[in-house]
Amino acid sequence: MAVERTFSIIKPDATRRNITGKIIDRIESAGLKVVASKRIHMSRAQAEEFYGVHRERGFFGELVDFMISGPVIVQVLEGDNAVAKYRDVMGATNPANAAPGTIRKDFAESIEANSVHGSDGPDTAATEIKFFFKDNEIVG
Repeated sequence: MAVERTFSIIKPDATRRNITGKIIDRIESAGLKVVASKRIHMSRAQAEEFYGVHRERGFFGELVDFMISGPVIVQVLEGDNAVAKYRDVMGATNPANAAPGTIRKDFAESIEANSVHGSDGPDTAATEIKFFFKDNEIVG
């Protein structure tokens, strides 16, 4: 198995409800290690840039508004096949379709307020990690 890194955001709906510890426990219990973490409040400019790939989609404005509505926790996760493993732990984007025991099935409020974001592939993970973290902030 390949040890790799992936990126995670614990979204404003989860920080508002004070369930970040429960989510981190799920991540760590799945065998992923948190090698960088910080609580931030994204600016509108940061959120628009980070989610820029969705700029032309109808939900872009609502997504940005949601992501700046409160603090988030951005993290770098490390482990064997970290991208795929974290996607399994998160569950489907729509919590109605997520498997029992996944973060989104157990904690999401809606398809938008689905508690977590995770990278969809290794290249995306590298880009997303660099967006929020300097190399010296990631400590294995």
